[in-house]
Amino acid sequence: MTVTKMSWRPTYRSSKFRNVYGKVANREHCFEGIPITKNVHDNHFCAVNARFLAIVTESAGGGSFVVIPVTQFGRIDPHYPKVCGHQGKVLDIKWNPFHDNIIASCSEDSSVRIWEIPDGGLRRSLTESVLELYGHSRRVGLIEWHPTTSGILFSAGYDYKILIWNLEIGEPVKMIDCHTDVILCMSFNTEGSLLATSCKDKKLRVIEPRSGKVLQEANVKNHKVNRVVFLGNMKRLLTTGVSRWNTRQIALWDQEDLSMPIIEEEIDGLSGLLFPFYDADTHMLYLAGKGDGNIRYYEITLEKPYLQYLMEFRSPAPQKGLGVMPKHGLDVGACEVFRFYKLVTLKGLIEPISMIVPRRSETYQEDIYPMTPGTEPALSADEWLSGINRGPVLMSLKEGYNRPNKLVFKAPVKEKKGGVVNGIDLLENVPPRTENELLRMFFRQQEELRRLKDELTQKDIKIRQLELELNNIRNSPNINNNNNSNSSSSNGSSI
Repeated sequence: MTVTKMSWRPTYRSSKFRNVYGKVANREHCFEGIPITKNVHDNHFCAVNARFLAIVTESAGGGSFVVIPVTQFGRIDPHYPKVCGHQGKVLDIKWNPFHDNIIASCSEDSSVRIWEIPDGGLRRSLTESVLELYGHSRRVGLIEWHPTTSGILFSAGYDYKILIWNLEIGEPVKMIDCHTDVILCMSFNTEGSLLATSCKDKKLRVIEPRSGKVLQEANVKNHKVNRVVFLGNMKRLLTTGVSRWNTRQIALWDQEDLSMPIIEEEIDGLSGLLFPFYDADTHMLYLAGKGDGNIRYYEITLEKPYLQYLMEFRSPAPQKGLGVMPKHGLDVGACEVFRFYKLVTLKGLIEPISMIVPRRSETYQEDIYPMTPGTEPALSADEWLSGINRGPVLMSLKEGYNRPNKLVFKAPVKEKKGGVVNGIDLLENVPPRTENELLRMFFRQQEELRRLKDELTQKDIKIRQLELELNNIRNSPNINNNNNSNSSSSNGSSI
């Protein structure tokens, strides 16, 4: 297959998105003074929804992130409250798609935690999570919420395993154990019935998540895959990676046949990781390089040429990561079709970038805002686990996008950490392989020692109370009188 180098001159064709442009928010609508994490893990360190912006921050001892209301622009106080319950660095954060106040985080301390953010944001630092999920034996690098089901969370650890958590019971219900190295990326199809993964073992996989069965597998030799994304209902996958000549590359795949990519396109010779973002409503693909300042965007079609280059947003400031606003949080009056939140580490700056379709009319533009996945789950956790598939519940951005969500997240009462999945004890003693793992085990043992000391103290107090009660009973006058009367009666009978 011939690999063609893409021309960056836009080919003009009849597309309503041909003139989409990126507009950076005014300085007063940016977020400043945030100590963005210096961690080099290949994640975005940023999550955003219609109400809150969450950023992983640099912190000494453990990991933390800040949660700021999206309307609270400007300089952030250095003592702004943080979410800081993890004992290791936070590696990924993701908002629940159906609960604006619920966010999940994973960390080097091998745990996944679920947090509930108060309606107005944090007034004091939050250290108590609503759920602590222990099941991985090594640090957890990725988390993803199921796209149509409430209460199902996927986590991928450096133990090469993916755990599926049912948050209604607070336990892992399935372990996917088909990878032979670190999992780099997870992506769901629209209804969440398929999971695509990229892995350091140079394989691209399409998995049926409930059974853990690998449906398709590509052993990619010419294209080292880093990131993968499902292209909506097109039955296509797009991957970003590196070619054998060390140039950045994207490839398009048929999800039912991974034997050969449909097309491969070289992008440039830069070294930063390429993050793909796909908008199923507009069929637009955005490519943003880590450490770059630019964002390229394309339109994707089912016919040749498949990938149509549109334009490039340029900026001199390099991006560490990018958060994406959900559709119902966009400004439809300004014809905004996508919004990034760009992390600029050196300035401690979060910069909103709006992708806008230039239109003169101020009325609602139905052709660029089709019905889109909303804020209501299509399935319960038990329904999905039983084998039911259902597409997302769609909403119109014209009428219902400000509709409040009435769902309430209820954390289960948990008595123990960890569990047994597929007959394997997830908290079996695994020897530490890194300094972070050693620290994590140390902290866990310290916690266990504290708990056992507390138990011993409580039992000592109980023993003392029982001893005092026993002495009181022995020294009771009633007992002495009874003993005396018994002895006198026995003496009388002997006479």
